[in-house]
Amino acid sequence: MNAGILKFRLGSMMFLQYFIWGAWYVTLSTWLSEGLHLSGQQIGLVAGTTAVGAMVAPFFMGLLADKWVATEKLLALLHITGALLLWTASTETAFLAVYTILLLYCLCYMPTLALTNSLAFRHMRDPQAEFGAVRVLGTLGWIVAGLLVGTLRIEASAVPLRIAAGCSLLMGLYCLTLPSTPALGQTRIPGGSLLRRSLGVLRPRRMAVFALASLLICIPLQFYYAFTNLFLNQTGVAHAASKMTGGQISELACMLLIPVFFRRLGVKYMLSAGMFAWVLRYLCFAYGNPDSRVWMLWAGILAHGICYDFFFVTGQIFIDREAPDALRASAQGLISFLTYGAGMFIGSYVSGAVVQHFTIANSGGLFAWKPIWLFGAAAAAIVLIGFLLVFPADRDSSGKSTSLKQAEEAGIPAL
Repeated sequence: MNAGILKFRLGSMMFLQYFIWGAWYVTLSTWLSEGLHLSGQQIGLVAGTTAVGAMVAPFFMGLLADKWVATEKLLALLHITGALLLWTASTETAFLAVYTILLLYCLCYMPTLALTNSLAFRHMRDPQAEFGAVRVLGTLGWIVAGLLVGTLRIEASAVPLRIAAGCSLLMGLYCLTLPSTPALGQTRIPGGSLLRRSLGVLRPRRMAVFALASLLICIPLQFYYAFTNLFLNQTGVAHAASKMTGGQISELACMLLIPVFFRRLGVKYMLSAGMFAWVLRYLCFAYGNPDSRVWMLWAGILAHGICYDFFFVTGQIFIDREAPDALRASAQGLISFLTYGAGMFIGSYVSGAVVQHFTIANSGGLFAWKPIWLFGAAAAAIVLIGFLLVFPADRDSSGKSTSLKQAEEAGIPAL
């Protein structure tokens, strides 16, 4: 297959993959609150189904793809099954039914994030150079989904789930046309051995502190993912889902700034800047309004680029450089488990409980958002302060900046 056509095919796969997630998850809290009238605690639990899926399913599906089932066929099965589950969830109105079906859906969907990556890598000559241009179409898919849902003004309905279900069915059929990616019959390290080796990566102080900070910062992070759309709608912001795509646009822009700031700030202060952006974002949400201080709401949305790129992307670079060559994949997987899995799972409970606590009595499901966001800001600030106090400085034994040495090795030019 022609290289250009192959990249287009893989990019289309990424577009559909993230369009599905962006279509239903961003507005989930608004539908659950205004459409189904669920409590804040229940909304947090449903939002946390993605975290459960991230913790449980990827290992087992990855094992199937490694040893027995062609990746494109496994992707097709998971997405077609997911389409049926999403559509079914859109027809339910009771909390237990919605929670159970979406939990089953996330057990199907979350493994596909890694499977689409592995399929793309298998068909690239130089993944390090080629993957970025393919993966960026996934972010574009998320943006298009948000713009579509916001423009149609369907955020408080089950229609976004049905749009996602239709796209999931299309994705499943499309996967059957992707290049053949058969299982390689690889044998994995036994689970106990893999776990021991992965945990061994955390023995150095820098890695241990980073892992703990990653886990803890994802607890207040879930406030943003689970409740921002509901907050903006209750505050009176029009086309909230469309406006939230500004976060993904800023993510693309901040990605270009990482090499510059990595050289200037180093790992410690890059990670700190990402966490500090969380504090500022929640303060902006706490004190912003859709009238005279609408700029604060925009600032909170656009801060997503710094929040995500400066912490998560920098963290991935940090792990890649700190972990031994043989354990890099294990280390990345462990951090993903701690963040997207355990951290956001805990965050779903905490955010739901906090939102439930600040429910306005006799208001028909309205919440006191200022103390909710101040709680999130305080939680992020505590993690930031602890990280600054405990994480070692980026200096080697000669006193030279570690980040400067790494930047020189990576060929990042001086400014």
